[in-house]
Amino acid sequence: MGSAERTFGGSTLWVRAVPLLALLGLMAFSGTSARGAENPYDGNWHFTLTPYLWLPSVDGSLTFEAPSGATASTDIDVSAGDILENLDFALMAAGDVRKGNWFVFTDFIYLNLSDDNAAVRSVTGPGGLIEIPINTATQSSLKGYVWTLAVGYALARGPSASLDVFVGFRDLQQKADLDWQFAGPLQLFPQSGSLSQTAVIWDALIGAKGRIRLSESGSWHLPYYVDIGTGSSSFTWQALAGVAYAFRWGDLSLSYRYLYYSTDGGRLIDDISLSGPALGATFRF
Repeated sequence: MGSAERTFGGSTLWVRAVPLLALLGLMAFSGTSARGAENPYDGNWHFTLTPYLWLPSVDGSLTFEAPSGATASTDIDVSAGDILENLDFALMAAGDVRKGNWFVFTDFIYLNLSDDNAAVRSVTGPGGLIEIPINTATQSSLKGYVWTLAVGYALARGPSASLDVFVGFRDLQQKADLDWQFAGPLQLFPQSGSLSQTAVIWDALIGAKGRIRLSESGSWHLPYYVDIGTGSSSFTWQALAGVAYAFRWGDLSLSYRYLYYSTDGGRLIDDISLSGPALGATFRF
């Protein structure tokens, strides 16, 4: 997850990606005998569960603070292929509960990434002195979760489109570890060492989501989602747009998702964005 350039073979990418995609496909088509789709606004309780696979590229910067007051900055520039190469564990799922026009939904993402080819970009002292280290063996890891929980109301619903509005919160908790080995000692940092820090960011959210139907039967539709928020971060926003097909048991969807955070500084995370395709299977109960 550092600024060092890396090249990964396509075979490694597919070895990791195919089992995950196959699992979603198996879960999807195993539900074809489920009961037919029902009206989610009929006043009864309705539930959905969506396991999904999101392969984002990650771009941003981290700032580690040493006990001396010096800080070490490292860039994050990770492609979707790098994510699979450095992925130790991942869990991604969403779900909602609806009764009439009211609903509650949640979304949870957990990632555990490690990288043996990271690099410290610069080291800055309390007085503003900047040193550019030469990395010989720098490793980093990033693990944590992003959890969204919100309550909403169906503002508009019709044969061609639907619009839900909601309010809620998003909780970002990330732990980053940095082990470095420089070519020589610096004035501000020792030649080798390690740091571990955690970022906890809570933000209030408002947003909207829904779908636009592409056919009279409603089988093909375009799901969309957008939210904005602030709190522990100075600003965060997220957007999703895609295409989906409705079966009797639920939906299969392919979408593009973007998530961004910006802080006021003085935190582990200066700014970070995640963007990339997502494949999901939504089951209705």
